[in-house]
Amino acid sequence: MTGPAEDPQPGRDAQPGRDPQPDRDSDGAGAALRAAAAGEQLRLGGLLAGIGGPLGIVEGIVPSLAFLVLFTLTRQIAPAVVVPVVLGLLFLAYRLIRHQQPSSAVGGLFALVVSAVLALVTGRASAAFLPGILLNGGYGVAMLISLLVGWPLIGVLVGALLREGSAWRADPVKRRLFTWLTILWLGLFAVRLLVEVPLYLALGEATTVRLAWVRLVLGVPLYAPVLVVTLLAVQSVYRRRPAPDVS
Repeated sequence: MTGPAEDPQPGRDAQPGRDPQPDRDSDGAGAALRAAAAGEQLRLGGLLAGIGGPLGIVEGIVPSLAFLVLFTLTRQIAPAVVVPVVLGLLFLAYRLIRHQQPSSAVGGLFALVVSAVLALVTGRASAAFLPGILLNGGYGVAMLISLLVGWPLIGVLVGALLREGSAWRADPVKRRLFTWLTILWLGLFAVRLLVEVPLYLALGEATTVRLAWVRLVLGVPLYAPVLVVTLLAVQSVYRRRPAPDVS
């Protein structure tokens, strides 16, 4: 299924997970990238916040795990897709009660609802994975186009987060780094598509179970190390090299 586990591009504020103190790390990966670029030491708490924090990790894994367990045990579409939606509602309610930023929970819940509707309407449990596949395809295409036109998307995102615009393009080290980081993220989305699309196109309940397993493995466990590498790389280049003077 899709849902909070379908992570956005690094730095996008809707990445799941918020710290219980809403004013701190309130934009997840974006806050972590800004901290890395500012040269702040990245501690475990900051890295966890970058990948969504403990709650965001739970939001990213539990709905997909619930789908996998329920469909494996029952081979019924309704419970396998409805229970994750209920879990999404509970996550949203928890955030609202704790006065935390609800945008990620709302986005995740919307994705879960769309996935459930597709599965129930088509009568194919695997249809629940279609939104996530399309999302990864969209991100992959965006990364590829940005590389082809010479504006690596990771550089654009970091420049926007740091409010330095396109100043990074004047620094060959930063430009080279952002190109390789964009290739890294393109590889992440490509791996997901290469593994998931054939399973999605294949028919059969056993194939759907395998697709659910793959989605779990290629979700947070794959996204987290790629984001950590991105944070450490951004930190290294900004700590050693000041931003170019474009005045």
